[in-house]
Amino acid sequence: MPIRNRAHSEPRTLFSQAGRFWLVLLFSISCLATGATATAGENDSIRHSFLGVGKANRAVIVGEDGTVEWKFDMPASDGWVLPNGNVLLALYGTKEFPHGGVVEVDRKTKQILFQYKGQQKEISTVQPLADGTFLVAELGPEPRVIVINRQGKIVKTTPLQCQQKNTHMQTRMLRVLPNGHYIAPHLLDFAVKEYDPESGEVLQVIATDERGREKRDWPFTAIRLKNGNTLIACTNGNRIIETDPQGKIVWSVTNGDLGENLFADACGAQRLPNGNTVISSYRAKGDQVKLFEVTPDKKVVWRYAGMKSGFHHFQILTTNGNPVKENTWK
Repeated sequence: MPIRNRAHSEPRTLFSQAGRFWLVLLFSISCLATGATATAGENDSIRHSFLGVGKANRAVIVGEDGTVEWKFDMPASDGWVLPNGNVLLALYGTKEFPHGGVVEVDRKTKQILFQYKGQQKEISTVQPLADGTFLVAELGPEPRVIVINRQGKIVKTTPLQCQQKNTHMQTRMLRVLPNGHYIAPHLLDFAVKEYDPESGEVLQVIATDERGREKRDWPFTAIRLKNGNTLIACTNGNRIIETDPQGKIVWSVTNGDLGENLFADACGAQRLPNGNTVISSYRAKGDQVKLFEVTPDKKVVWRYAGMKSGFHHFQILTTNGNPVKENTWK
């Protein structure tokens, strides 16, 4: 039987410990480099790619590995990757678009293929419609919904019923519903309103100030779900609520539920087909989490901490290599 040499066994143990140390270190560096984080209890097998928009970050497409695959150097408040691969953006005011605007950008060449320049104070959101036109929220002395065609002509106008003192806070993620109505979150009115697009009549109001207006539960994103419920992101209130068709809150999530401060100005939200909700923290800075995914039972299963600023809004594009379908719930 061979005799074990202790003098050789100890270095072999030390090498094993050192090997584990370096493996952990290299893994940590890799996570930091890609913007990924591994947290106890989270599903580190989930990978998302997404379009992110904002003032500081501009418009970017981030791959599932956390790297920036595409960037368009203009500040944007809303955006979509279209079926043809081009990117549709609602722009903040710039020298070229002093009152904001809408552009469709060729993803390969970054050439602007279509544009509309705002006619009042600001353009806050845009949504592509099935007939090739675009739904746009235009803010100013006469806040309104407009539908524009690819020639930049306004083909429909619907007035919005909201406060007019602060134009920037009149509405954000305006969307069309499956029934053709419009849903508009009015921040300083603490109300999500459903409009008849023909008459401009308000058909329903969902209030977001049941905790008191000092909580600043300003509605920013409002999504009508398949079951008739409405998912609402309340910006400075740092919470997400889901209401039933009568406007009663049936689900909500806050930093208190998560046990950590991931909410930092909850602007954008997207309900995924699996029932989970992805949320953006617009005020996140540095290495803070900018996007995170939470389950119905309020468990965080994915987070993104890349780049140095948060996103105004986003669109999850793929999960583990598979395109996200029914991708209008944002």
